Amino acid sequence: MLPDLPPLPALTRAEGELIDRYLEAVDLLGRVNPARHGSTYGGLRAAQALVRKAAELRDALALMHERGEAELHGDTLARALRVLDGERRAARVALPPDDVG
Repeated sequence: MLPDLPPLPALTRAEGELIDRYLEAVDLLGRVNPARHGSTYGGLRAAQALVRKAAELRDALALMHERGEAELHGDTLARALRVLDGERRAARVALPPDDVG
């Protein structure tokens, strides 16, 4: 049985779209990270998909702006990212720990 996750904070539809597109882009960047093991073909495919996801991320932000949502509410959006496993997903973008002792 899966543990109960905290509920997502109340988000506008545009904020939800922003969070979803952001996490998709982060996942792709993690697959492209040259400091991680993987194939060049897998990295190439992720980079190609990243172009589309970046455009979708841009569109989500543009929609927020057009609707008058002029501010990103960092605390609320950070809570949503944490509930959606954003910390683990974003960690794949960072350099792995240096194992050289």
